[in-house]
Amino acid sequence: MFSGWFRVVLRCFAGVTHWQLHPNGTGWGIFPSQPKDPIGDDHPPIGSGSLRTGKLGTRSAPQKFSRFAFLDSMIAHMGDSPAVPIPIRNTWKAVVDHARRYQDFTYVYPVISRRSRGLSIGVNLNPDKQCNFDCVYCEVDRNTPGKAREVRLDQVRDELRWLIDHALSGGLGREAKFNDAPPEVSRIVRDVAFSGDGEPTMVSNFDVCVEVVAEVLREKGLSDTKIVLITDSAGLDKASVRRGLSLMDAHHGEVWAKLDAGTEEYYRHVNRSSVRFDRILGNLLETARVRPIVIQSLFLKTHSQAMSSMELDAYCRRLNQIRDGGGTLREVHAYTLARPTPEAWATRLSAKELSAVAETIRAQTGLRVEEFP
Repeated sequence: MFSGWFRVVLRCFAGVTHWQLHPNGTGWGIFPSQPKDPIGDDHPPIGSGSLRTGKLGTRSAPQKFSRFAFLDSMIAHMGDSPAVPIPIRNTWKAVVDHARRYQDFTYVYPVISRRSRGLSIGVNLNPDKQCNFDCVYCEVDRNTPGKAREVRLDQVRDELRWLIDHALSGGLGREAKFNDAPPEVSRIVRDVAFSGDGEPTMVSNFDVCVEVVAEVLREKGLSDTKIVLITDSAGLDKASVRRGLSLMDAHHGEVWAKLDAGTEEYYRHVNRSSVRFDRILGNLLETARVRPIVIQSLFLKTHSQAMSSMELDAYCRRLNQIRDGGGTLREVHAYTLARPTPEAWATRLSAKELSAVAETIRAQTGLRVEEFP
């Protein structure tokens, strides 16, 4: 694997740069050159003009000049993933702050994720903050209006393109929020995740959204990068979502599906959803019958009381029922609160308490359980 400084030397030697418009449509700058997309068009700037012609009003899109285009391709593929992921520290600014806002973007944002083991680029399909759950631990401020009422896929595409370029060139790692982590953490895109201010599967064209992300990853030479859906599982039975999951399967996709309870009563207490609990369980089973899924579960205290042993036993039985029904569970992500919640009576477990929960799950199910205290 080539070191980061060697990549920089190659880029400096090649002098591979081009003028590019920032996705906010207002600022010009010099950025590392990127290969053209599969049909040979230059990557267009965001704006009201045609995405295929690259026009922005009446002004032509910037042309790219690269005397050593082969070096860009070589650099893009060298050492994309270190053999051993760098341990993510809870104290890093980008880990503490998981805000879904980045510059003046509407849909795309970067985070350093413990569960992704590095840089995860989020795609927020719910800028309107619509969700079918009202979890007691949710950090989304729904008292403030959302940034947009619909998802503009042309803008998603261009924001994602720009942020990937910015990360790979080292620009993201130089920003104040990311500069206390080793530079390589923010230069390696571990995944692109559908996760935001609501439930991603509530959009009507989830499959098309997956197509857009897969297209951009191909353009950027990141075809091996995972596409992740972080979901509350309520919409996994929708036709467009099933089509989208099939597309994800062809692009190293992973489904991280929420299950926080073992009984209807506790589900209503923690997730506060009008969606029936048996629908959630049915969706988990049917999805896991087609591909392995990850179960993501947040364990906490409510009114100073942790999940009871009876509830935890019921939770473990639900996992066993999925496997007994023909579903495949890759692993369980057991985590607790990392940031303040709107409900003061919803509080975190200690690392010791979370470890005890995880050990019970392992003992009763035999599943791999990763802990994120």
